[in-house]
Amino acid sequence: MSNKVSVGIIGASGYGGVQLVRLLLEHPELEIAYLGGDSSAGKQFASLYPHLFHRVPLNIESIDLDEIASRCEVVFLGLPNGLACDIAPKLIEQGCKVLDLSADYRFEDLSTYTAWYKKERTDNAIASQAVYGLPELYRDQISNSQLIGCPGCYPTASLLALSPLLKQGLILPETAIIDAKSGTSGGGRQAKTNLLLAEVDNSLGAYGVANHRHTPEIEQICSNLARQEVKVQFTPHLIPMVRGILATVYATLRDPGLVREDLITIYNAFYRSFPCVNVLPTGIYPQTKWAYGTNLCYIGVEVDPRTGRVIVMSAIDNLMKGQASQALQCLNLMMGWEETLGLPMLSFYP
Repeated sequence: MSNKVSVGIIGASGYGGVQLVRLLLEHPELEIAYLGGDSSAGKQFASLYPHLFHRVPLNIESIDLDEIASRCEVVFLGLPNGLACDIAPKLIEQGCKVLDLSADYRFEDLSTYTAWYKKERTDNAIASQAVYGLPELYRDQISNSQLIGCPGCYPTASLLALSPLLKQGLILPETAIIDAKSGTSGGGRQAKTNLLLAEVDNSLGAYGVANHRHTPEIEQICSNLARQEVKVQFTPHLIPMVRGILATVYATLRDPGLVREDLITIYNAFYRSFPCVNVLPTGIYPQTKWAYGTNLCYIGVEVDPRTGRVIVMSAIDNLMKGQASQALQCLNLMMGWEETLGLPMLSFYP
């Protein structure tokens, strides 16, 4: 009889789901007990991802919450926005730990969620217990929670870049501008015209300008850090590569006398106890390939004395630190395990 912790994934067929499957297979304390999703129910999981035929004999099952709760101590929800909030309360009531990879449990104020995601909510009591799953800001709360709202990929990269500046009051918050670029896997596995190779290759374009749904998520955490309401200018771009995000953040310094070395010292101090964030030495700027396949975030810092602005560059793998492996990092904390247990911490390079 295995003494490993049993884990289920609802919505296992997407890119986030297959990242989780890989991570769970390699985690020493976890075993996959259930893979579910109504649209693919009855299919062998490896028929969707043939590279896993030799490792994953499980079928995708229909979503029966009582059955899932009886078999799983932990459930990851990899569903489209608006579905997890109907499922999570029932799993929590039956004693499961739940980690939601959608936007449903990222917001403290559900009216903000409803305004941006157009879904009325009736799960206020459960939602109020959710913790935002960014370990570098909320490690202690995550450790004591049963329900995690895992951050979006763009917010993860952006907030790791901005957090030391806002927490220490080093910038004028209203001047923050986030220019971010993501690989196409962030758009999911569905057939979409704008993600076809013929559409994206040899091209670069912005989307969701001034109205991307990750904006209020970023602003909520920034406001908490700055202890005042913060609005940011956030523009995402689609870049012709499979995975990775590079977020370049600009903001005006309160003290124009701060130099690059000062800020690198501040960033190193801020993240000194967080093994998944690497602050780069002077003059080195991150590249997405360095984070490829890992749970790492690479941060580079520069100051432009001519404009009085700080420029922070943050690189992550959008499917890993931006999604699946960060969720597993949260689970490690919830279980009281070493934070990096089972997490890839070195990329395949080049």
